[in-house]
Amino acid sequence: MTEQKQFKRHIAYKLRVGDISKGKLIFDEEKFKMLELDGKQIIRVNFIANIIDKFVQEGERKFASITLDDASGQIKVKTFGDDIEKFSNFSQGDTIQITGLLRSWNDEIYMTPEIMKKRTPEYLLLRKLELDLQKPKTVDKSELNKLRESILEIVKKEDKEGGAEIDKMIMSLNSSPNSINSEIKKLLEEGIVYEPRPGKIRYLG
Repeated sequence: MTEQKQFKRHIAYKLRVGDISKGKLIFDEEKFKMLELDGKQIIRVNFIANIIDKFVQEGERKFASITLDDASGQIKVKTFGDDIEKFSNFSQGDTIQITGLLRSWNDEIYMTPEIMKKRTPEYLLLRKLELDLQKPKTVDKSELNKLRESILEIVKKEDKEGGAEIDKMIMSLNSSPNSINSEIKKLLEEGIVYEPRPGKIRYLG
């Protein structure tokens, strides 16, 4: 009677791309083993991000890569051989949800894909909101002051373009959506910014 080995598939942790830089890379000698982050040992990840670049090399040595960006950071997804077909239905500009394995080569962290699905751009914001609900809510006053300054900086910069999009601001700032919306509400109440139309704010001074 042969003994059957049961392989446990690692959890695919939902993260933002920028979270990788906050973790600690663990190696077994020179081979990448895992990412340690917030007490978790991470090998498989689940991202929602935009494809900002795609490269395909046909021929004898087949290779393909896409570069993902979710406003918190960037990461490459690489495939080799016949697996390059996994990218055939995806193009630069697509928003995708991807599950895969973290890898490391030549000091670069990248991932290999397992499951890829097209999503609408709204999923990027939904993912940030989802992850925000899992985090502790304690925010000190100095962080809120920095956030306020960052919001005003963006609003002033975008004023010549007709104002700053709140959704884009939420995606680009490294703070929770609740904190960002709260500071924007305060700025509106103080008359420092105004809302010419829903979802857009301009600098009033």
